[in-house]
Amino acid sequence: MSGHSKWANIKNKKEKTDSQRGKIFTKIGREIAIAVKEGGGDPVNNSKLRDVIAKAKAANMPNDNITRSIKKAAGELGSINYESGSYEGYGPAGVAVIVEVLTDNKNRTAAEIRHLFDKYGNGMGNSGCVSWMFERKGHIVIERSASIDEDELMMQALDAGAEDFTAADDVFEVFTAPNDFSVVREALESAGYSFLSAESEMIPSNTVDVSDEETVAKIERMLEMFDDNDDVQEVFHNAILPEVEEED
Repeated sequence: MSGHSKWANIKNKKEKTDSQRGKIFTKIGREIAIAVKEGGGDPVNNSKLRDVIAKAKAANMPNDNITRSIKKAAGELGSINYESGSYEGYGPAGVAVIVEVLTDNKNRTAAEIRHLFDKYGNGMGNSGCVSWMFERKGHIVIERSASIDEDELMMQALDAGAEDFTAADDVFEVFTAPNDFSVVREALESAGYSFLSAESEMIPSNTVDVSDEETVAKIERMLEMFDDNDDVQEVFHNAILPEVEEED
């Protein structure tokens, strides 16, 4: 049985739609703004800001950009009026989809997300229609390398409070309860590990294998269109899509 991780598959498929680096940085900058507004601009005293900074670093956001985003947010606290929201629905082949947003106009965003679900998926549903199939987890992904001892990493993660550890062909993955994410992430960071990603995610409890080329294309188009919406921060789904062969 292949050691490839289905969670990495989901993450990688989502990241392919996030290929425009500037757009990723803009989205993370918005998360930084919310974190600063809620807990201040000092990461030492703001665990949520520390988590967003870790996410930014995993996305290769330059330190200068991170610092500028924090300073900008600290200077604009009175004008930051983003609200978080979550929309649920179905994609092609009955794939479950959760779209998380940060918006300054919920009515506009709700209408736009509903339109995208109707046009590219199988419709937006009521709150809770698919979220019962997902569980919020802290998720840390570390690239496998010869310098990392799998057993040592596993013990360090579990000792720090992780719930689960998995090893795939190309990555190690650490899963935590939401409230333990910061502690586990910081412990591994202090131990010298760097992350391919480190963030809170909605992990599906069951998945849908999709192999039909036409359906795969429709799902990827839907994910791309969600990502193109400026208010969308994250898109989670339960589709397992075919891996794309990399060219030599």
